[in-house]
Amino acid sequence: MTERIAGIDPAVPPSGPGCLECEQGSGWWVHLRRCAQCGHVGCCDTSPAQHATAHAKSTGHPFIQSFEPGEDWYYSFETEEMFSGGPELAPPHSHPADQGTPGPRGRVPADWQAHIH
Repeated sequence: MTERIAGIDPAVPPSGPGCLECEQGSGWWVHLRRCAQCGHVGCCDTSPAQHATAHAKSTGHPFIQSFEPGEDWYYSFETEEMFSGGPELAPPHSHPADQGTPGPRGRVPADWQAHIH
């Protein structure tokens, strides 16, 4: 039996292939993070809008996992620590590899590095 961790629901799929709020508007992101409790995909703190952290603050959901290809680390907002070895979340485990980083293509400004945190 897999250990249950409060704030992590391995059965919940991600909300989509990109940052939910950026996709609803015309935003863009540097990297993506996935809420380990509800599946919300948001942009990282380097991104202009920092939607993943805003989601955690507004919901109280304590963990995110990287939503980048080849990465499976978690971050705890409660302890402000990164860790690996947590439960495997429902697929997909990252945005599509051809989506590119930063993304999405067509919305990232040429001078994107001037807009990051």
